[in-house]
Amino acid sequence: MEFLLLRFTENQMLLRLHAVFLFLIYLLAIVENLIIMFLTILDQHLHTPMYFFLRHLSFLDMCLISATVPKSILNAITFTDSISFLGCVLQLFLVVLMSGSEIGILTAMSYDCYIAICHPLHYEAVMSKEVCVQLVLVSWLSGGVFRILYSAGTFSLKFCGSTKIHQLFCDVPALLKLTCSVEHATINVSVAIGVCYGFVVSYVHIFSTVLNIPTRQKQGKAFSPCLPHLILVTTFLLTGTIAYLKPTSHEPSLLDLFMSMFYSVVPPTLNPVIYCLRSKDIKLALA
Repeated sequence: MEFLLLRFTENQMLLRLHAVFLFLIYLLAIVENLIIMFLTILDQHLHTPMYFFLRHLSFLDMCLISATVPKSILNAITFTDSISFLGCVLQLFLVVLMSGSEIGILTAMSYDCYIAICHPLHYEAVMSKEVCVQLVLVSWLSGGVFRILYSAGTFSLKFCGSTKIHQLFCDVPALLKLTCSVEHATINVSVAIGVCYGFVVSYVHIFSTVLNIPTRQKQGKAFSPCLPHLILVTTFLLTGTIAYLKPTSHEPSLLDLFMSMFYSVVPPTLNPVIYCLRSKDIKLALA
């Protein structure tokens, strides 16, 4: 009927400090992403495909961090570590939906970079408003597909032994350790599809086009708009892939805990910072 989540520490004072720290991180992420959303809506100069996708990415980031951190804060404050079975299903459902949709948005942003660099003369025709809306809808649809694959693949397995989840929230790798099954083909295949979901293909074309530009100065100028996106997508996909494809172990691992917290908490907090630091348009809108 319920699972037991990992408790950060047995010391109540440290648990309260942990709750305060998580709350500050959560509040920072929410405020940052709300600012990005309002800026991209209100500022006419930010009504471009890249910032249209960034607005949806900020919304997904808020949803992703809201699916995990509030429960961790509540458990730390109340000194409990339980989560109901349905609560765990809902949490996994939301995490996978938002993560899968975020992969779709990141892929759409990489496609936008690809068109801007490789086919600049056709950019306005290709990246029309209708196309951008369709890409966002496909992103949400892809999140739904991954949600079905992960949820069905995880909760169709038979659970046996301990109900202790060695994570701060219900995550696929941690739940797989509680099952009797050793092979998890559905999970591995869906992760592989997600990683190869257009991102690699787009950036292969981008790098090949930029490297064909004669001077280094022009190469840097051409690639600079895509650099924040490349940093963002690399950290998100790399940590997520390691967390999901790492061989399962029945012993709690600090690496597993770090990876799951990293891709669910750090990107929603750092994404707005990365774009604000690298984007002149965002800086002008904030001024």
